[in-house]
Amino acid sequence: MNPADTADTVATPADTVATPADTVATPAAAAEELERRLGPADPADARARDLADEREEFPRADVDALDGIGLARHYVPVEHGGLLRDFPATAAMIRAVAGRDLTMAIAHGKTFLGAVSVWVAGGVEQAARVAELVSAGVPVSWGLTERGHGSDLVAGEVTAYPDGDRVRLDGEKWLINNATRGGLVTVLARSDPAGGPRGFDLYLVDRRTAGDAYRPLPKVRTLGIRGADISGFTLDGVLLDPEADRVGAPGSGLETVMRSLQLTRTLCATLSLGAADHGLAEAAHFATGRRLYGRPLLDLPAASRTLGECYADHLLHEAFATLATRAIHTLPGELGVLAPAVKYLVPVGTESLLARLRRLLGARAWLRDVRGTEVRAGVGVFQKIERDHRIVSLFDGNTVVNLNSLVSQFPLLSRAHRRPRLPEAGLAQAADLTAPLPPADTSRLRLMPTRGASLLHELPDSADRLAELATEQNELAPVAASTRLLADRARELLGDIGEQPIVPPDVPAHAFDLARRLTWALAGAAAVRLWLDSHAHVSRGGLGPEPLWADGCWLHAALDRVHTRLVAGHRPTAEEEHALERTYAVLTGELLRQTGDHRFPSLLHIRRAEAL
Repeated sequence: MNPADTADTVATPADTVATPADTVATPAAAAEELERRLGPADPADARARDLADEREEFPRADVDALDGIGLARHYVPVEHGGLLRDFPATAAMIRAVAGRDLTMAIAHGKTFLGAVSVWVAGGVEQAARVAELVSAGVPVSWGLTERGHGSDLVAGEVTAYPDGDRVRLDGEKWLINNATRGGLVTVLARSDPAGGPRGFDLYLVDRRTAGDAYRPLPKVRTLGIRGADISGFTLDGVLLDPEADRVGAPGSGLETVMRSLQLTRTLCATLSLGAADHGLAEAAHFATGRRLYGRPLLDLPAASRTLGECYADHLLHEAFATLATRAIHTLPGELGVLAPAVKYLVPVGTESLLARLRRLLGARAWLRDVRGTEVRAGVGVFQKIERDHRIVSLFDGNTVVNLNSLVSQFPLLSRAHRRPRLPEAGLAQAADLTAPLPPADTSRLRLMPTRGASLLHELPDSADRLAELATEQNELAPVAASTRLLADRARELLGDIGEQPIVPPDVPAHAFDLARRLTWALAGAAAVRLWLDSHAHVSRGGLGPEPLWADGCWLHAALDRVHTRLVAGHRPTAEEEHALERTYAVLTGELLRQTGDHRFPSLLHIRRAEAL
């Protein structure tokens, strides 16, 4: 990529990563088109990013390059003049950027987070105003957190009170991405002194008209994404129009934020997928060239198995994130449980994955100028990948916040899963990667999934389907048995959840463990449904690697990774372990092929710029 080629351009329809108006790009096509526009990775870019990271400089050239190809228009829904038709395609592009550099992806993608509340609750004229700014490359920030309250939004002290025919905003927001660069800021403010669920409003603050009443705070130094614009701001008498600048109805600020977080938490998983794409590629490069004890590293069973298990974790994360992102269109009423589960599991799982790869790489994981046997300035990027990724689990609610969100839904989930229900058509649409998606309707987002989670409702039927397939195809027997075990364990888990008394805020530690296990049960169920509803299409259509999809290979490994987390001390039998050895050998081989051929380590065929 040569950012200088696009640094001073303004995005126009001809410049954007787009498809004809009457078509919708598949996620793979969207990612590949972005890769093509950015071009092959330039060694000079790695060196420049290394130096910029050391100096904690904002990645101006990279962000300008993304603006130059019009990526911001994919943050704007089509009904407001943008190119966001389906969320999986936009997610795939964010993943591609994150696979190059997380600082770059976070610095640019934050604009979607800043604007999303307007897409969820804003009026037509307001949405058109924000859409025009976003499409023109104006950064948008989301001002939620405060220095003394962190994720406790209900305790927020920034105020919004009447001042004549205007509304006056006062107070401080802290740890805000794009707080200094943002041209437009969406601010959550207390509009009722008593606070409470209906005591907050969201307001749009335009930096061009706020003047000195909006004062950015000093940059906050961070372990990772060192160049990102993370700081805060002080509001001192910012005057706004109570109608034109308020997002949504009076008193709806917290509700709008919670509904918006269902979208942003789901998309945050793509940042983790991109980081893992990059980390796995670095590990595969190292493993193919490294010799230890007089033989290739990959000849050591422990090293090969580590790569295979890390890749299996990644594919499980991809399956869960993929289904949840498609569910924005087909199951919006269930995002209340899917979004926090994905936002917890994928970043936390990726942190664990990267830590295992770090141990595999040994000292080279820590070195800035060493990659495998190559010694050159800026090539040692693994340490930056791991540092940068650690912040993803904090975005849009940290791990405790997301687990607590699931705990608060225990009574509802328990009641819903005691009632019989018909199969959910939206789940079938989400799980079939070739099925067209209906337009996303954010008005259907619900704070609580009153019907429970379709993935768990239909898991026993999914186990029956796999058992039936296994009678015709013996190679599927291990996968069918593992799926049946998952269904049994998920049923037991739901029973334990139903017996858990919840008395906020005194939630016992055991409840958080149940919530953690719930996320793994959901991820396993998502993997099962994705394979069941997509394997025939993917194999026939050549959409994904045949070795991964044939005989349920990737699903077999993914379920093994689920069981190790779902039940403490889980150990496969000798017969199961023998089958898993073959499965992980296939996965390791496919990972090496994908990365060697400049493709994403993925369930689908997605080529990097070097292969286009």
